[in-house]
Parts: sequence; C-alpha cells; structure tokens
Amino acid sequence: MKLFLVPTPIGNLDDITLRAIKVLQQADAILAEDTRTSGVLLRHLTISKPLHSYHIFNEHQTVQRLIDQLKSGKTLALVSDAGTPGISDPGFLLVRECIKHDIPVECLPGPTAFVPALVNSGLPNDRFTFEGFLPHKKGRQTRLAELAGEERTMVFYESPHRLLKTLQQFADLFGPDRPASVSRELTKMFEETRRGPLSELITYFGEKTVKGEIVVCVQGKEVSKGKNKRAYADEDDEE
Repeated sequence: MKLFLVPTPIGNLDDITLRAIKVLQQADAILAEDTRTSGVLLRHLTISKPLHSYHIFNEHQTVQRLIDQLKSGKTLALVSDAGTPGISDPGFLLVRECIKHDIPVECLPGPTAFVPALVNSGLPNDRFTFEGFLPHKKGRQTRLAELAGEERTMVFYESPHRLLKTLQQFADLFGPDRPASVSRELTKMFEETRRGPLSELITYFGEKTVKGEIVVCVQGKEVSKGKNKRAYADEDDEE
C-alpha cells in the first residue's frame, strides 16, 4: 500500500531516472494526466501496466476510489504529462487524502521545468518564489500587485499565446529595465533561454512565433542599502 509520485521527462526522454523506471515497473497501476502522452513514455520504456486517467477534471470524482484501492493494498504511481506531479499539475488532492488516511506517500526526485530555468537565468537563486501560472482573468491584477514589492527572484509558467501580454504586464509593474529571462522547450532540440531587460524580451519575442512550454524568471525588487545594513547589524547582534 503506497502512492508514488513519479517525475517524468519535460522533453528529453533520457532524463527519466533509473529509480523512476523501477517504480513504474513495480506499480500495480499508473495514474496519468493524459494516458496518450504517458503511453508514449511507457512504450519507450517497454513498460506495460494498467493506465488510468487522473486529471484536474476528474480528480474530485475519482480520489475516493483511488484511496479505496490503496487501502486494499495496491501500489499506485502518479505521473503528469511532464515534470513532477503536483507542481502546476494534479497531485495535491490525492496526496492530501492519502495523508488523512495514513497511506504512505513517496515523491521521487526528478525533472521539473522551473529549476533548470531558474539556474540558467543568471538571476539570484539563493532565494526565490515559485508563482506557477498567474490567474488568467479574475485575480490576476490583484496577484500582480502583491508581487510589486517582492525582493526574491520570481518564477512563472506561461503559455506561448500569453507570453507577450505577461511580459508587458511585468514591464508595467516592475519597470522595463527589470532583468528577466525566458526559457522555452527545455531539454528539447530547440531549447532556448533569452536573458535581458523586460523591454528587450518584449521586442525579441514580439518579432517571432513562440512555441513550447515557457518559464519566465524575473529579478526581484532591489533591496535598499539601509535594509541590507540593518540585516547585517541583526546578524552581528546574534553573534
């Protein structure tokens, strides 16, 4: 009886880990965000297991049935289309219910898009905030306003057709000179990371057709010198 969360490649199929393959081979069944997408990966790995659909449109209706299966002694593996389940993908609800019912949960380490995008951005990554997808309409302006004073590097997921709108909103909010980066098609043949002020990124991506999954990193608000001095003073006091 156990639920495994198994990260899957975000592009390059060679990024699957040996442990992930082992778990998928030993699971009684695999829960997939899209059975067609996961089926391609499983065929590539020559793994044949029962494959069941589990996505944002059916998770509330199916979670109790899955809990019952786990309680009966089944071992289930949850995968998303790409990356780590639960990170801007289904997974949280099932994990929460497993914890409520004392069902063991284990999340394997593995691929997720925002980590390589952040590290490759050239922006400070000792402290950062992962924002995922911003609300499309309701609550979007409120969320953006809340980020106006954020001092940590901010990481966002975005779709190709919203990229320019989002970059423009960032420029309006943070200023056109705020350093940022846009990464797309990570680990794939046409992987690209573009770095520069928001104004330059708007010009660059406004002149081309954008495709693929996208991660946007934006540098946080510059910390005032007075605030830095206060922080160092606090550290001295502790010593």
